[in-house]
Amino acid sequence: MGRHSRKGPEPTGPDIEAAVANTAGDREGVRPGPGSGRRRRSADTPAGADGHAPFRQTGHVRGGHPEQREPGGGWGTGPQQAVPRRQQQAGTRPQVPGPRREFVEAFDAPPAPPAPRGPSVPPAGPYSSVGEWDEQPPHSAADAPTPAKDGKGARGRTFTGIAAAAVTTVLAVVVAGQVAHDNGGTSAAQPAGVDRDGTDGASRSDDRPTPKVAQVKSLSYAEKMAKAYPLSPKLHGSGKFEAVPGTAKAPGGGHKYRYRIDVEQGLGLDASLFARAVQETLNDDRSWAHDGAMTFERISSGDPDFVITLASPGTTGDWCRKSGLDTTEDNVSCDSAATERVMINAYRWAQGSSTFGPDKLLAYRQMLINHEVGHRLGHGHVSCGTPGALAPVMQQQTKSLDIDDIKCRPNAWVYPGS
Repeated sequence: MGRHSRKGPEPTGPDIEAAVANTAGDREGVRPGPGSGRRRRSADTPAGADGHAPFRQTGHVRGGHPEQREPGGGWGTGPQQAVPRRQQQAGTRPQVPGPRREFVEAFDAPPAPPAPRGPSVPPAGPYSSVGEWDEQPPHSAADAPTPAKDGKGARGRTFTGIAAAAVTTVLAVVVAGQVAHDNGGTSAAQPAGVDRDGTDGASRSDDRPTPKVAQVKSLSYAEKMAKAYPLSPKLHGSGKFEAVPGTAKAPGGGHKYRYRIDVEQGLGLDASLFARAVQETLNDDRSWAHDGAMTFERISSGDPDFVITLASPGTTGDWCRKSGLDTTEDNVSCDSAATERVMINAYRWAQGSSTFGPDKLLAYRQMLINHEVGHRLGHGHVSCGTPGALAPVMQQQTKSLDIDDIKCRPNAWVYPGS
């Protein structure tokens, strides 16, 4: 048999305490010396018939270690007074205090709510199962706490689990009801972007007016021609030109003039609008094409009869100077007869002049084309001879409508009464 085995039944309950009392005197003056780790056998204890001498009783032993009762623990309210030697010899048993009241009530009272989870050390002692009421997070199968033998800890956990399940069920029912309410009485959520059918499931924004998509209105040719555009009167461009692509056939009979349109790069003006204005103005019956006398055709390549050029004020001055003309004083246009270019000042095209005013930009631009092309066709300046009459198209209307104290009205056409 092993060294921890005993013969006969193990003393329990009050017998342990009696044994402790009977042997207390023997233990007071004995200090065990070093040994091999085995329990010492009493020298004055005779061996039994089988040669085995019983060990001296030193108190109830658990696992090879004396049981120590902690003061203030579950079995008492404080340190216990030592029992006198006389009472021990007289056989008086020391009273063993019972469990404290609060521990007894802990088993009878309803289970407390579960404590916050976290690492904790279970209390030592034979009644450590009381600490098992607080659930501990299992780390492994080996660390899992042993269920209480009396079933009270398991019952507490069961009640806690039932309460948690009930709360979860109630929350699920509330959330499901809210989802059903938001979906117009249906419990299934609908995907985003799908319209709901019926009035009950109508969107809360259905009563709002549908915003109208802003539509950008395209300006007509006449509206574009009547609109002013920003451009500085001191602008001097790069001097590089670019031909407007495309062609426009001559619409009438008579002598045909072929021309090309160049626009200086970087002006920021509508080149196609300028090209359309030139073609429609020159071939108008009120212009030089009156009565089929001539017609005009726009080309973008080949050899033209002249080049109508839209350029900045600075570049216009450079090209007009080649023909001995100074356009910088009044910032005007010119026909540079020594070159192939009929120069249209981009500032005047964009802003007009005070003689026509801002409300007659369309008419001013038509006059500008007819006047400068008239120079290319061989016509010189003409002044107004009748006060209040329409000014001749070859009058310098950009500068003034009042010449020699004769004030005339602005006019854009060669044959205005047609």
